[in-house]
Amino acid sequence: MTSGSFMDEEIGEGDLKEVISDPSLEIATAPTYGLLKQEQLGISISPVAPVWSSLPERLADLVHEALVAEATLTPKPGLVDARNNGSHKDMTLATFLASADALRPLMASFVKAGVETASDPTSVALQALRGHGLICEEAMNEATGGINTHKGGIFAFGLLLGAAGRCIGRGEGLSVLALCGEAAQMVKGLVKRELANRVKTANTAGEYIYRRYGLTGARGEAESGFELVRLYALPAFLCSREAGQDEETALLAALLELLIRNRDTNLVARGGMEGLFFVRREAQRLKRLGGVFAPDFHARLMAMDEALIHRNLSPGGSADLLGVTLFLARIDAMGLSASTEVS
Repeated sequence: MTSGSFMDEEIGEGDLKEVISDPSLEIATAPTYGLLKQEQLGISISPVAPVWSSLPERLADLVHEALVAEATLTPKPGLVDARNNGSHKDMTLATFLASADALRPLMASFVKAGVETASDPTSVALQALRGHGLICEEAMNEATGGINTHKGGIFAFGLLLGAAGRCIGRGEGLSVLALCGEAAQMVKGLVKRELANRVKTANTAGEYIYRRYGLTGARGEAESGFELVRLYALPAFLCSREAGQDEETALLAALLELLIRNRDTNLVARGGMEGLFFVRREAQRLKRLGGVFAPDFHARLMAMDEALIHRNLSPGGSADLLGVTLFLARIDAMGLSASTEVS
């Protein structure tokens, strides 16, 4: 089955093992790039001189920039972009941009909440961030007429901004590893609490997919400290920029890495395990043919887009992580690894 709801499929107990050991995915088992620093690559990505008193607002602006860049990036297989609405009937590029604009003035609150809870246990900080997250979801729903454009993004960026605030509140610097490490600490045990412990009473799609396939989705990626971004997507982006590619092409290189490696529960929800396998294999094929450096890459990517639309597949989880990738690249470029403070 290549389309439709995952609840319509009957898949045996060996499926989780198949996800991990699918032989067609062997090419994706080892990192292609190391985690390189900006100074090693000798490049700069829109560096901005920090003004500490306005840092929460500047970080919120970076999130908005990342959301807009991800939404407008074209072509993106199965996803809404400037070319088409992908596999979505209820949202357009305008919907995503309206949502991003609605979230923009609210994002700084995550940083401030992190600063205020910098010396508190991570559980206290996480609870504070949840409250701000609900406010953001309400703003998103109001802007989109109840369409879920950025719920995953609110979760990921809320954690990272809260992590930034905690680092700032302790007088520590901001770096990719610092933010991802702090975010991971805040959600430590989240998969067990919200997925494993509810395995017998699964009500949401995420809980059901975990019960059936063991896939942890956005919670698992956050608990890993955004490992897919740190080890694959961000290095792919930086290496593409160092090789002379423009930012949009570098983002497509990062997206390709995510499509190859991410066990995207959005794909499983729409097309079952076969939908996930199909996308990963197609992305691998594009990479083997040269990836973003191939002269016909955009044409092949558009063909992949049509194939995903035909199968009603949309890798929304990878889209969220692509936004995170650009945000972390901006953080790295700002050079805030020294101690920081908000006056």
